[in-house]
Amino acid sequence: RYSVVAHTISDMYADGAPGALFLVVILTLCGAVVIAFAVGSLWPALRAAGWPAAVGVILLAVSIYGLGDLLTVFEREGCRLADPGCTTAAQTATTGGTLDETLSTAGVAALVLSGFFLAVAMRRLPEWRPWAIPTAWGAAVILALFVLDGIADGAGLGGLCERLVAVAGAAAISALGVGVLRL
Repeated sequence: RYSVVAHTISDMYADGAPGALFLVVILTLCGAVVIAFAVGSLWPALRAAGWPAAVGVILLAVSIYGLGDLLTVFEREGCRLADPGCTTAAQTATTGGTLDETLSTAGVAALVLSGFFLAVAMRRLPEWRPWAIPTAWGAAVILALFVLDGIADGAGLGGLCERLVAVAGAAAISALGVGVLRL
């Protein structure tokens, strides 16, 4: 009864979800890779831009794609809304569910702020200057999708909107990777 349109990504690896361990491992590894990319590649590429680059890199590392994914093993909700008897209250009644709810919201906020700080840093470096406006726009799009996710959840479309946020964020980080490789 799981629906990608109505149910969140976190429901896919909640306690009792089929195949949850596979997703936990994959997401945890992805978090480690994003942190390694931010610190090992993006920071050296933008270091000359000073404090905005440092703040942007740190925010990316602690975002939902970095620290948020790295801690997936500790963020498992108590049940899936697709399962009979599961409620939102039951999902967050566990430590994992509470962590998931808190870290997901803070993690997306960190991702959005990271984009704006990185755009400021990019403006300071001639070779990165063409990337500044697209980076700021990317952060604005992710913010708009995140707000839409909050609104759409009441209409049963929260899963779909959450996936749009996820795709936009992954595309933005991938674009940063391309930028580091090219420059």
